[in-house]
Amino acid sequence: MQKTQVTIKQIAQELGISISTVSRALQNHPRIGLRTKERVFEVAKKLNYVPNPAAILLKKNKTSTIGVVLPHLKEEFFSQAITGIEDVISEQNYNVVISQSRDKLERETRAIKSFISSRVDGVIASISAETTQYYQFRELENYGIPVVFFDRVPKDVPVNKVRGNIADAAFEVINFLAQKGLKRVAILNGPASLEISDERLMGYWHAMKQFGLPIYQYYIKSSDLSKEDTTKKMLELINSPKPPEAVFCFNDYVALYAMQACKHKGLVPNKDIVFVSFANLPITAYLDNPPLASVEQFAYSMGEQAANLLLKIINTPNDIQLAPEEIIVNTKLIIH
Repeated sequence: MQKTQVTIKQIAQELGISISTVSRALQNHPRIGLRTKERVFEVAKKLNYVPNPAAILLKKNKTSTIGVVLPHLKEEFFSQAITGIEDVISEQNYNVVISQSRDKLERETRAIKSFISSRVDGVIASISAETTQYYQFRELENYGIPVVFFDRVPKDVPVNKVRGNIADAAFEVINFLAQKGLKRVAILNGPASLEISDERLMGYWHAMKQFGLPIYQYYIKSSDLSKEDTTKKMLELINSPKPPEAVFCFNDYVALYAMQACKHKGLVPNKDIVFVSFANLPITAYLDNPPLASVEQFAYSMGEQAANLLLKIINTPNDIQLAPEEIIVNTKLIIH
């Protein structure tokens, strides 16, 4: 049988004091004497009293909860970012509710509706591969819930965001390959809807032009980040008129899928075709032929800074209007 939740009325009845006195004692109000507080806490503990979240929300107009929506927790990049977020948030006595979009707009929208229903105090988001419009995030703002984006941030929209220095990192990747004497370099990018895909392409394009490397339209591929679509696009590159000597991949997972496609065609990854990517996942160290290099994006730091920015916004008085802030996290090319 389910037990009935203990209320402050029951604590008041047991102690023979008013409900308002119990309420103030539980909130450590200075007008309530130390002995009364001790008696209230003693009885509350004995009765297994748990504060009602709805009542706290009505009184303080906050839930001390932050919502986080991101593509995949299975991706180590996002796991590291979540750790950074939680380490900052928990120090301020906030709870974190995590939802995965799995790169689906419908799941992302559902998560945001759930955050609104739960009246979270703020949201940290990394958008899905399918997200091209941001009406669902505008809905959060309509309810006064601030949003900070990280890594995968909205395209051409003034919002609070924390992202890597992607274009410069992409330029450094192509420079590295050019120094290796590799000329035919393809890019296996992410969805065009993502700003970070644009930045990778921009860095690739500028570097290829600067180093006098040939740019073929069929060397520029976009994937929806799934294994199936990535494999399809990699096979198109392998079967192109001039197969590339190197492929610059959106991230390590895309590189792993593309490398597997090479194996199916009898090619040896990073010997017959060289791979470079983003994320610098530790798992690549266990591969027989890991990507030649990967860009470290410092996901933990990105999560920390997104959390700190959100807390800053939450703690700013309502009568002060803050301009959208952009924080750039420097990247580093790691040679394997």
